Amino acid sequence: MKRKLSLVLVLVLLLGAVGLAEAASLPFKIGLITGTVSQGEEEYRAGEKMVARYPGSVMHVTYPDNFMQEQETVIGQILQFAMDPQVKAIVVVQAVPGTTAAFNTIREMRDDIVLIMGLPHEDPDMIAGAVDLAMETDQLRRGNNIAQLAHDMGAKKILHYSFPRHMSMELLARRYDNMKQEAEKLGLEVIDVTAPDPMGDAGIPGTQQFILEDIPRQAAIHGTDIAFFGTNCAMMEPAIRASLDAGIIFPEQCCPSPAHGYPGALGIEIPADKAGDIDYLLAQISQKVAEKGRTGRLATWVAPINMVFVEAGVEIAIKHIQEGLDLSDRDAVEQAVYDATGLKISLARYTEGSNFYLVIADSIIF
Repeated sequence: MKRKLSLVLVLVLLLGAVGLAEAASLPFKIGLITGTVSQGEEEYRAGEKMVARYPGSVMHVTYPDNFMQEQETVIGQILQFAMDPQVKAIVVVQAVPGTTAAFNTIREMRDDIVLIMGLPHEDPDMIAGAVDLAMETDQLRRGNNIAQLAHDMGAKKILHYSFPRHMSMELLARRYDNMKQEAEKLGLEVIDVTAPDPMGDAGIPGTQQFILEDIPRQAAIHGTDIAFFGTNCAMMEPAIRASLDAGIIFPEQCCPSPAHGYPGALGIEIPADKAGDIDYLLAQISQKVAEKGRTGRLATWVAPINMVFVEAGVEIAIKHIQEGLDLSDRDAVEQAVYDATGLKISLARYTEGSNFYLVIADSIIF
């Protein structure tokens, strides 16, 4: 109980500090690109916060929902920032395909822009030479952690929902391998379920409809001691709703956060005076889960990690430009994330000496 209360306090401090930050202007501009509300609401909302915090200094645009088919648009949007000599940093979260190509082009044009990625979709070895700093959830450690958490929550099997485009991404593939290896050690079976790619012909609605229909079908086949894990943000809201209805286990989202999927799936409305109040949100989630008789069956990370990447990315860029923050100093970057968000996280390097950092936070079970 004490641990749970301390986690709630962390989240209150996290979003409370962000919400109370006074508006300020910078002597330079920062270009920020995120997904739309439908593809990545958390990073979009965090982008809005950064614009409000630094009005006239942070410029926020969104890449197309169909970014795989519109990579030229993504590249053009990023390059447009570099055309402005006042722009001294560019932050992209999620760093969808096309980001690395754009960053490489910028490197040839200008050497005075700080380039930061959050949640990169492309090969880490490609990214390493293009960015000054990249941050990603620690997919390698997460594979083991998800299997362990699912086991601790009572799962006998893990249903892994993905599609070929995602499984071609190195970090996601390695996370899957680690999950499967850990699951085998724990006596859990991993079942692969191929879902429609939201970038495919059926789009996001097709993926979401499949999730809503398939989870109860899988529960009828395997029983309710199965855990859902999906690799795509668009899956999360329908997956939480269907998992709750079917009574199966939901250890965490692809991008873990109490704000990702839970409010929409559980019908939680956030009053204006509770905006950014994670204590209120956690209480509402716990209440809704308990009302369904599913206490102990759903969980997430203690932090809205996509929002962390946006807010920390912008603040780290500012510290680097204004104070000379050494982006290769892991401890200094970890401290900078804490200074920006109030959240203590664990950073590990993807490879020795790289500025590609992998992030882990604690879990909370509702």
